[in-house]
Amino acid sequence: MDENHVHGVAGLKRHKIKTSGVVFMIYCLVAAGAFGIEEMVSISGPGLTLLMLVLFPIFWAYPISEIVSELGSILPSEGGAYVWAKEGLGEFWGWQVGFWGTIGTWLQQAMYVVLVAGYMEKFIPMSEMGVTGVKLVMIAAFTIINLLGIQEVSNVSTVLSIAVIAGFAVVTVVGLAHWQYSPIEPFMPEEAGLVDALGGSICIAIWMYCGYETMANVAGEIEDPQVIPRGLIIAMPVIALSYFLPTLAGLVSVGQWESWATEGDAAVGYMDVLITYLGPAFGFAFMIIAILSQCSIFNAYIASGSRGFFVMADDHLFPRFMVRLSRKRKVPAVSILVMAGFTVILCRWDFTTLVMATTPLMLYLYMALAVSVRRLRKTYPVEDRKAKGLYVIPGGTAGLNFVTVLPVIISVIALYVNGTEYFISGFLMLLISLIGYLICKWRYGGLERVDPFKYPLNPLTKLAAGDLTHISTYILLSGIAAFAGSILLYLYEGEGGEAYYLEEYGNGFFSDFWGMISVCRLGGILLILLGILSFFIARRIEKNPPISELLGESPQP
Repeated sequence: MDENHVHGVAGLKRHKIKTSGVVFMIYCLVAAGAFGIEEMVSISGPGLTLLMLVLFPIFWAYPISEIVSELGSILPSEGGAYVWAKEGLGEFWGWQVGFWGTIGTWLQQAMYVVLVAGYMEKFIPMSEMGVTGVKLVMIAAFTIINLLGIQEVSNVSTVLSIAVIAGFAVVTVVGLAHWQYSPIEPFMPEEAGLVDALGGSICIAIWMYCGYETMANVAGEIEDPQVIPRGLIIAMPVIALSYFLPTLAGLVSVGQWESWATEGDAAVGYMDVLITYLGPAFGFAFMIIAILSQCSIFNAYIASGSRGFFVMADDHLFPRFMVRLSRKRKVPAVSILVMAGFTVILCRWDFTTLVMATTPLMLYLYMALAVSVRRLRKTYPVEDRKAKGLYVIPGGTAGLNFVTVLPVIISVIALYVNGTEYFISGFLMLLISLIGYLICKWRYGGLERVDPFKYPLNPLTKLAAGDLTHISTYILLSGIAAFAGSILLYLYEGEGGEAYYLEEYGNGFFSDFWGMISVCRLGGILLILLGILSFFIARRIEKNPPISELLGESPQP
C-alpha cells in the first residue's frame, strides 16, 4: 500500500448529511414501499394482516430501532453492529455479528437485482442474455454511484424515496376514496388455524422491518453521526404508516384478498387500485415505481454492506486488501467492487434461495444486539451518557427489558415457524461463520494486532483469550436450538410436513421432512455433547495458567 495514502477507517472522508438524508436512507434500507405485504394478506387474511401491521411496529420495529439508537449514540462508529458486539461481547461474538450482518446484506441485495429483472421482463420480453444484461447494468450503475461517496448515495436515496412514497400516497388516496369492502372480513382464512395464519406471516413481517441497524455501518463517514439516532426516531413511524395505509386502501377498494400476491397472472396488489380506478397507464407508472423501489434498496445496501468487511479488515479480522480506499473520494473502493462482483454471481440464484439463506442470519444478529445493549449499560453508565446528551432507551429498567426481551422472543419464534429448510440453512451459515472466524483469526491476527493488552492472545490456541469458552457457548447453544427444533418443528408442521416438502422440492435433502427432523435431533445431541466437552477443555486451557501468566505478568503474592 502507498504509505502516503491512509487506508482503513482512519482515512475515510466525512460528509455533512442532514437528518432528512438519513431518514430517506433508512427508508430505503428498511422499506422502500410496501411490496411483499401482499403475501401476508392471502396467507393470514385481511384482518389479521392489518392487526400485524399495527402490532409489529410496537413489538418488533420499535424495540429494534431503540436498541440501534442507543448503541449508535454511544458508539457512533463505522461498522455499526460489528463494533457494538465487539465492545459488548468480545472479539469472537463481534466477528460473528459482523459476518451475519454483512453476508446477510450481501445476500439480500442480490434479491433486489433479481426482482428488478423480473419486473422488466413484464414490460419487455427478453432472452436470458437480455435479463443478464439488465442485471449487469443495474449493478454497474449503482456501484458507480457508491464509488462517488456516501453523499451521492444519500442524494439518490432521497430522490428515489420521494418517488416511491409519492406512488404509494396516490394508492392510499385513491383506495380510501373508493371504499367498498370491509378491511377486516374475514379476519383470517376460514380453513386456517391461528397458528398457521400467524406462522406464515410472522417471518414476512420481520423481513419487512429488517435493516434499521444497517445505517450505522456508515457512521464513520458522517460529520455528526448523532443524526442517525434522530433519523431512526422519525423513520420508524413513517415506515409503519407506509405499510399500513396503502394496504388498508387496497383492501377496501379492490378486495379479493385471497388473490393478493407478488407474482402470478391473476395476482392482486397495490397496482390494481390504480388500474381499476385511474386506468392502465397509472398501473404502468406504478410498475416503474416498483422498479425504482428495488433500485433504491439496492443502492443503499451497497453503501451499508460494503462497510462491514472493510471495518473487520481494518481490525485484522478479514483480508487486508479490503481496507483500501479510493485516492480521491476516500471510499472503501475495493470492498464496494468485491461486493459488486459477489452480486453478479449471486443474482443468478432464484429469489427463494436467497431469502432462505438470509432470514436466519438477521434473527441471530438481532438477538446478539439485544444482549450487547444490556452489556454495554455496565461499561457506559446511563448517567454519564445523559450528561453528554447521548440517546438512552427511555423507561429505565422496564423500558430496557421491553426493547431487549421482545426481539429475542420473536426471533426465536420466527426461527421455528419459518420452515424446517430455513432452520437448517441457518445452521449451515452458523458453521460457515465459526470456521470463518478461526481462519481469519489465525491468518490475520485479529485485535491483538491493534491492542495486545486489551485483546490478549492465548499462546496455546493462537486465539483471543476466552475464545474457547465463547466457542463452547456457541456450539452448546446451537445444539440446544437444533434439538429443540426437532421437537418444535414436528409439532408445528405436523404430519403434513412430509407431503408439503415432497411436493415443494420433489427430491433432494429438503424434500425429506423426516430426514431433516432426524438431522436436527442427532445433530443437536452431538453439538450439545461437543459443547460440554469443549467447555471442560476451555476450562483447563484458559484458566490454567491464568490470563496474567499468558500476558507474561507476574502472579500477585
